[in-house]
Formats: sequence, C-alpha cells, structure tokens
Amino acid sequence: ASSFSPEKARVPPAVDLPLPPISKFKIGLCQLSVTADKERNIAHARLAIEEAAEKGAKLVVLPEIWNSPYANESFPVYAEDIDAGVDSSPSTAMLSEVARSLKITIVGGSIPERCGDKLYNTCCVFDADGKLKAKHRKIHLFDINIPGKITFEESKTLTAGETPTVVDTDVGRIGIGICYDIRFQELAMLYAAR
Repeated sequence: ASSFSPEKARVPPAVDLPLPPISKFKIGLCQLSVTADKERNIAHARLAIEEAAEKGAKLVVLPEIWNSPYANESFPVYAEDIDAGVDSSPSTAMLSEVARSLKITIVGGSIPERCGDKLYNTCCVFDADGKLKAKHRKIHLFDINIPGKITFEESKTLTAGETPTVVDTDVGRIGIGICYDIRFQELAMLYAAR
C-alpha cells in the first residue's frame, strides 16, 4: 500500500515499440489563398508545391479544401470524381503529375470528392512515381451551431468517411486525418500503433 502512487496510476505504462530506420528529410507545408476560380487554385497549388520542392522538400502537404471555397454550396460545384481518372479530376491529375515530375511525395490536403450520389472531403496521397497511394475520406465532420453567432454543418452536404488511412510512402508511413479528425485522439493512437 505504501508503494502506491496515484500520479503513476493515471499514466499508462510506456510501451517500447520497434522503430524503423529513420532518415531526415524536409517537409513543405503549403498555405494557399483559395478563390472561386478552380483553375487558378490548381495552378497556385502547383506553384506552391514546386517552390517547396525547390527548397528541398521531399514531402509536401496541402491544406484542407484547397481547390474550392469552403462552403456547403461550393462543395457540389467543385467536387471531382477521383476514381474516374484525370479528365474528371483535374486537381488530382495535377498532384500526380507534379509528384512524378519532381519525384516527391504529396499529401494532397483535401478536395470535395463526388462518388455516386455522395460527396466527401477527401485527401489523396501520391508517391514520387505519381501513383495514387491512398485516398482518405474525412471521418469526423464538423457541425457547429451557436445560436446568434455561427452555424455551419458539413453534414448537410458531405458524407463522413468510415476508414482510418495509414499509407506507406517513399518518406515513411503516414496516418491521414483531415481537420476536425485531429480532435479525436483515438485516431492518432490507432495510427501510432501501426
């Protein structure tokens, strides 16, 4: 009884996990000013990716909904059918081409995705060969209603994803989360365990 320490009881015991070999590389995090002009947004994202690669980034990460205004009424207008290929998804076509030409890994932020009659907030990951390595649909949609102040409900337009996404890339294993997903620590804990 005298060896009991409440402070230690509250902290889970550390678990030693095997670590893969680690190599250093630069990460480019791009901030973008989005407009209502989709082609301009795509061109601006490409320039930001190229600038990050010129500065030595091997992994470039874009922000959430970088090709469209962030609004429920915009999501259906700007949505792309990612699975239908380059003609139906100019945003992912650009990401694939620039990843291949610059030989970098891109975590493509997110874009509105159309799949059948549903819309998703979707992140695509491309490896240095330009191939689509993973597609993550935002799991936790953000709905807020503060009377007299703000109301925004992603769930009015978007459908929640159902699957956590861990992807092995040229730079290492990456777990994907989009915006509000970060508020749910279980997702990060699941990724850390993988």
